[in-house]
Amino acid sequence: MPMPSSSPSPLVWDGDDNDLLNRAMEMHYDEITSAVRRQGHPWSTARDVVHDLYVKLAAKPDVLQNKRSIKAFLCRAAINLGIDRQRRETREARLFSGSDRQALSVASAGPAPDQALEIEARIAILREAIAELPERRRIVFVLHRLHHLTPDQISTRLNISRNMVDRHLRRAFAHCLDRLL
Repeated sequence: MPMPSSSPSPLVWDGDDNDLLNRAMEMHYDEITSAVRRQGHPWSTARDVVHDLYVKLAAKPDVLQNKRSIKAFLCRAAINLGIDRQRRETREARLFSGSDRQALSVASAGPAPDQALEIEARIAILREAIAELPERRRIVFVLHRLHHLTPDQISTRLNISRNMVDRHLRRAFAHCLDRLL
């Protein structure tokens, strides 16, 4: 009469989730790999998918608890990972399928590299133009453009007529425009 074994049967949960996962993967590795292969993956990819499955389940080994068939669960999970991998590879192939020539013909959504330099140069010219304005005209211009005061608010603050504020603004704008062109 054979002696009953003191170790648990191969796939009976003994409280250690990682041990159950390790034993299940060892015991069913070939079947899981074959299941992935039947979906059209080469051996190397099938082994990679099974490895990815192990890594994924090792982070949450408790998902194997209370499964009616651990082998069926592992096979289905591996097949699903294989499908996900195939979809990702197809999408990446479409995304990166163009030639260098095609890639260079696609317009960039961002600004051109030299555009930032051009903007900086124009800002420097504008600063110089504003600095060249007579003091009163410069104050009116700055209050209007930078502090967003209305001509009426400026005339009240500086105690000058609204007409004079308009004249200062017109001349300041004309001076800055001449310098920018």
